[in-house]
Amino acid sequence: MNQHSRPSSAQIFHTMLSWKMLVMFFFGFSSGFPFYIIKDVLKLWMTESNVDLATIGLFSALGLPYTLKFVWSPLMDGYVPGFLGRRRGWIFIAQIGLLISIAVMGQFDPSTSLVWIVVMALAINFFGASQDIALDAFRREYLTSDELGFGTGVWMNAWRLGMYVSVGLSLLTQWGLSWGSIHLLLALMMGIGIVTCLLVGEPDVEKGPTRSLKEAVVEPFMEFFKRHGALLVLLFILLYKIGDNMAGAMTIPFILKMGFSKTEYFVIVKGIGMFGLFGGVLLGGSIMIRLGIAKSLWVFGILQAVSTALFACLVMVDHTSSLWIDYRQVLLGGVVGFEFFATGLGQAAYATYMAIQTNKRFTATQYALLTSLMAVPGVFAASITGYMAKYLGWDIFYLACAVIAIPGMILLVKIAPWNATNQALEQGGNLKKNQ
Repeated sequence: MNQHSRPSSAQIFHTMLSWKMLVMFFFGFSSGFPFYIIKDVLKLWMTESNVDLATIGLFSALGLPYTLKFVWSPLMDGYVPGFLGRRRGWIFIAQIGLLISIAVMGQFDPSTSLVWIVVMALAINFFGASQDIALDAFRREYLTSDELGFGTGVWMNAWRLGMYVSVGLSLLTQWGLSWGSIHLLLALMMGIGIVTCLLVGEPDVEKGPTRSLKEAVVEPFMEFFKRHGALLVLLFILLYKIGDNMAGAMTIPFILKMGFSKTEYFVIVKGIGMFGLFGGVLLGGSIMIRLGIAKSLWVFGILQAVSTALFACLVMVDHTSSLWIDYRQVLLGGVVGFEFFATGLGQAAYATYMAIQTNKRFTATQYALLTSLMAVPGVFAASITGYMAKYLGWDIFYLACAVIAIPGMILLVKIAPWNATNQALEQGGNLKKNQ
């Protein structure tokens, strides 16, 4: 496809309906599925087994492998398993590890064998994070720059479907299934990814794997930081979604403090909100095929800020008026739906931009670094949101979150100008032109 021409409708539909997108769906499902086995399913199991609440809370720390995955990602860039190829070989190893550890964990009892539960939970998270390293690298190398946007949208929605399926299967205890049997079912679900891994081809990459430890560990970081404007790219990754993340951290307290019930929260946020998020991610990927990544980052970033500011409008509405009394659920549903929709749009563009900043020789290491960095605002910036809401009030809090999004948008002038093509953005290419 000529980089200066817009794709035709036929080309767009061909991309959207291709075999590659089916691969993205199955691999995205396999990525999201194990993450929530420890995050939610295990906590349900331990609660049912009357494990102490403080102990259950400590299990959140077992998610550390997902934060530190960049530490061993050079190994997966530098060494090729003796079968299936560099990416598929590591994907397959991680998936077999997941299948075994998920099945084995279910054979222990949390009330009597908690140490073994901890060991197996760490194993699941380690293999899950390792699978993500290899899968993210595979996606970057398997899809072209024009396919990445929609492919990422398909991936992210399938990731969430995997989460719903893993949590949903845990509810089968209500029909008499033991936790051991449920974990065998959960383990068998990894077969979806394993079969996909065996059927799909290894991505074609011009340069092969690294040949030494130095090349595997040091060069991915040196190559990235030697680029013109590398620090601007990292700053953008930190700031682009910071306002959106901060606002999202207080959604539950905000809705309950506004007088809505837990049931209303569940229906509006988990129902309307999730549909909005799915639609945003999928539509965002479709729009990126037409607009390109640069324009999409601009448009979606503005929509994110607007959607955040709309929460302040809900506070400003007279809560004694007939408009609020009669239509408060509709108003909240509209704002939440739009906010989740804008978040989905932004996520699709954001993840795609990070992917094209990786050098295909070091995809696993560099993408693991960027995604680890992406999680920082969600942890640190979100931690002060309670104080902000308490001392500023809800209206000023949400307006402040919208304003906090502006620095990330300003950086787009340098790293992704409006008319930049996808090819110009790859690996900081546009920065090299401008500097």
